[in-house]
Amino acid sequence: MNNIDTITWQWGLIITSSLILFFLSPFAKTTDQFFKATKRLKKPGTVVLTGSLIISWIFAKSITNAANLGLQFGLVGGVAYAGYYLSFAVAGILLYQLRVKGGFESIHHFLTTKFGKGAMAIFSILIAFRLFNEVWSNTMVIGSYFGETGSSPYYWSILLFTLLTLAYALKGGLSSSIFTDVIQMGLFSVLLFIILYHIFSIEDFSTQDIVSSGTWSFELGLNLFFAAIIQSFSYPFHDPVLTDRAFISSPKVTRRSFLIASVLGALCIILFSIIGVYAQTQNIQGQAAVEVGKIFGVFILLIINFIMITSAASTLDSTFSSFSKLLSIDLNLGKNVTFGRLSMIIIAVLGTIPVFLDAEILSATTISGTMVIGLTPVFLFWNIDVPKISYYLSVSCGLVFGIILVLNIFPESLIFTQGKYADLLWINFWGVLSCITLYIIPKWIKK
Repeated sequence: MNNIDTITWQWGLIITSSLILFFLSPFAKTTDQFFKATKRLKKPGTVVLTGSLIISWIFAKSITNAANLGLQFGLVGGVAYAGYYLSFAVAGILLYQLRVKGGFESIHHFLTTKFGKGAMAIFSILIAFRLFNEVWSNTMVIGSYFGETGSSPYYWSILLFTLLTLAYALKGGLSSSIFTDVIQMGLFSVLLFIILYHIFSIEDFSTQDIVSSGTWSFELGLNLFFAAIIQSFSYPFHDPVLTDRAFISSPKVTRRSFLIASVLGALCIILFSIIGVYAQTQNIQGQAAVEVGKIFGVFILLIINFIMITSAASTLDSTFSSFSKLLSIDLNLGKNVTFGRLSMIIIAVLGTIPVFLDAEILSATTISGTMVIGLTPVFLFWNIDVPKISYYLSVSCGLVFGIILVLNIFPESLIFTQGKYADLLWINFWGVLSCITLYIIPKWIKK
């Protein structure tokens, strides 16, 4: 099968899968259906919520990064990136406490009550930036399977994929997102099994190759691992794709689902990184998943392409529904389905613009993750009474450290490990330490 046939099949996968999801998705008529995924007054159970959490966080960019890190660092790279999935456990436990012990109905409710409307407004800007990043960073992965960056097929595939995903998201809002998540999680599991089965059927590749594929040192992967662990205490709270799902089921079901998702999500990432580990053993260069797919032939390439479509669509529709809820419900700009659908169109358009500006995929995670480390003490010490200024000091401090990371001006004397991501690790370490200190100082002064 030649390249033209392969591209034709890839177009067929995007169009067919999106149309199927569109026709199967429920049509939301009420605000509860559109914004809360309520179905006949029944809330999502453990299995549905867990599956939705996992697939909505296994972004196309995440599994692309996992494969590339497996190529770069071996198994250590996959484990390092899986460190971000501690976020589920942290969010599950702390948001459970906010709901049960604090009686809060949302994060916006908590922030407004404790720190005022100004704090809530700043937080809303942070999560809007996060959602904005989610659109382009995932659709760019889809484009990479259709052509070189900047080529016409690259841009057209991104625009078509975004439009088709938007179509079924507009139909049902969060109801469509949750419903399609179940289908997409099932597809992801089957497709991942097929890929791994094919890799392990190769005679010169074994479990021993995976175990010995990397070195457990800071220089070769652990810098990123510990940076991910540190960010996990703030990262989940600026991601409404995750936190919106923490308030739609009962507290106990939610906590259980988040804890299970933490383990299974990390496992999925590690398993997908094996594609990169295999690429490392074959001395493959470039995008690990794409290049391995080409080596194995058109069938596996299409399977990998389809798994990217599945994961990107699940994140994209969740992004649209979360942005819609942010403007309509959390910011109270228009509590109706029509305004919610208009909000989706707005974020789809704005979020696609960076595609044409040559943005970096991994930076969408690492930079935004550093900029919100100021949320660490806000949620970790949620039940400690502090002056309102504590919130502003901590969040501002996190933003400053995020800017320092972007500008690459952090003092080398404060970096105590070598290798890639060393600056990311120590900027986050000193940043979180500074944020916690600034959060507590006003209480100490007041006391």
